[in-house]
Amino acid sequence: RDLARRFIPLDHIINLYKMKFLSILVTVALANIGGVGAFAPSVVSNDHQVRSVISSRTAFGVAKPSNVHQFSPHRRSTAIYMGWGPDPIWSSAEVTSISPACPSLSCMSIVLSVPSEAVESYTVPGQYVQLKVADDDDAKPIFLAMASPPTIEGKENGESSTMEFLVKKTDNNDWITAAKEGDQFSVSQVLGNGFPFEENLEGVKFDFPTQNIMFFATGSGIAPIRAAIESGLLSIAEPGLGGRTARLYYGVQTTADMPYADRFGIWERMGVQVVPVISQPENCRTEWEGRTGYVQNALEEDGIPIPRNSGAFLCGVKGMAESVKELLLDSGVFDERVLTNF
Repeated sequence: RDLARRFIPLDHIINLYKMKFLSILVTVALANIGGVGAFAPSVVSNDHQVRSVISSRTAFGVAKPSNVHQFSPHRRSTAIYMGWGPDPIWSSAEVTSISPACPSLSCMSIVLSVPSEAVESYTVPGQYVQLKVADDDDAKPIFLAMASPPTIEGKENGESSTMEFLVKKTDNNDWITAAKEGDQFSVSQVLGNGFPFEENLEGVKFDFPTQNIMFFATGSGIAPIRAAIESGLLSIAEPGLGGRTARLYYGVQTTADMPYADRFGIWERMGVQVVPVISQPENCRTEWEGRTGYVQNALEEDGIPIPRNSGAFLCGVKGMAESVKELLLDSGVFDERVLTNF
């Protein structure tokens, strides 16, 4: 300090300290602002089990705004939803169909008529929207991944303006699960990046090409998995036809709690081997002779035949997702090929 006074004017030293102090204040302020976006979009299903996965992903930040598709705003929300990506831009959606998705009536299949811009901006399985009571700025939205696949230009449904969702009944969501045809809701623009399969399963990112795809789902987490299977984007085919092999492990409590069981035959014909896993076979209405326990147990029993050439899609409860990922990585599957939509 004495040397500084001998060679540098005192007023210069004072200015240096002032600049240092201001720099500290700016750094603290920016850190506080950045703390708002601490949470990443998760599996986006109205399922309390799925919501538990959110806490395990808080270190990954919010979805990149550059990858979010927005359509013409009708009314921008004044509420702040911390960390779930950009503010929702609300438009009107109408219920065109609603029906039970499984015999236990624990899940509902809901089809909504949405703006054409939303359908066009839904391009990757695993993307989601926010949905809430219409014309209520204070209503709390739910986050729902699309169960229907993205529209592919040139297909018969290319002019469709509907999206299908799978909603698990809870104590506070009867406003949607008890809806009727013609009911109106507010829907956001399409959000999230979906399953990042193009950059991780395709191309030459790894020396080992993806020859096998494994799907893992529990409960209502089957919704975005169905979208991925039926998207036609994964080059899955029956053995011997030159496409990728695929297997789905799907866990529920009983056979009555299993949405899309009527689609298993369709998926099998598409080349996806379906492995239902029942955790409470004693509560099934009829005797269950298939796999029992949990999804991760079934995977451990079967193993992964070609791990370096395999990729995986995961959507479900935290315990399943963590256990399955550990098994996959330990077997040799590349970390970047274990895909989630959050």
